[in-house]
Amino acid sequence: MTAVKQELEKREAGTSQSVKLTKNMTIVDMVKALEPEIKRALPSILTPERFTRMALSAINNTPKLAECTPISFIAALMNAAQLGLEPDTPLGQAYLIPYKNKGVLECQFQLGYRGMIDLAYRNERMQSIEAQTVYEHDEFFYELGLHPALVHRPTFEDRGEIRAFYAIFRLDNGGYRFEVMSKSYVDAYAMRYSKAFTSEFSPWKSNYEGMAKKTVIKQLLKYAPVKSEFQKAITLDETVKTELSVDMSEVQNEDLSETLTAESAA
Repeated sequence: MTAVKQELEKREAGTSQSVKLTKNMTIVDMVKALEPEIKRALPSILTPERFTRMALSAINNTPKLAECTPISFIAALMNAAQLGLEPDTPLGQAYLIPYKNKGVLECQFQLGYRGMIDLAYRNERMQSIEAQTVYEHDEFFYELGLHPALVHRPTFEDRGEIRAFYAIFRLDNGGYRFEVMSKSYVDAYAMRYSKAFTSEFSPWKSNYEGMAKKTVIKQLLKYAPVKSEFQKAITLDETVKTELSVDMSEVQNEDLSETLTAESAA
């Protein structure tokens, strides 16, 4: 068991002493010191104790997180807290990814498919939103223009390889829109815009379909009547931050330069 895990377990048990915030703190010390800020950022259904357990669980599931700079790890946790999302759980709402940036191991915050859906539903105008995977043996076609249409009839037999992804939203006034992306386009998009796409810890490795669905939903929601809170949430996606704020969307993102590969993480 790592020292980080031991200290987090002590924190969870309430045996740790309070400390002052300094730049040289460990991840554990920062979790302890930031409890008031964390508590204010959390929704009522998520307690500081639960938040601390999530931090412990994240490090337990991905030990490499314990080697990230403490400030980037806590900032990523604060991103999740302010969005009311649980990182690195089976819910797939958000992820904390070890990322080698300019030779330094930092923690990148990344929204998950379920997190994107949850954020979209916080808009009372959003009646429904979904994303689906299209396989090569499914019956599928769509058309755009003045009379857009989309038909998808999945086969009950062997569906074959993944062919495409699409997402649809419907509003309370009956309006709707859909977005379609081929698998090759999704992969090219992820390779270009998701800096941690090739990381061994990336959810693209462990939950490819979920991340692909998130990508097409993210593109779709560019055309939705979204609130400023949602726009702020999107600015936090796939970021590394090295400062803390009561509004993490106001903190400037770090310039990401290197992808953490299996070799560089070793």
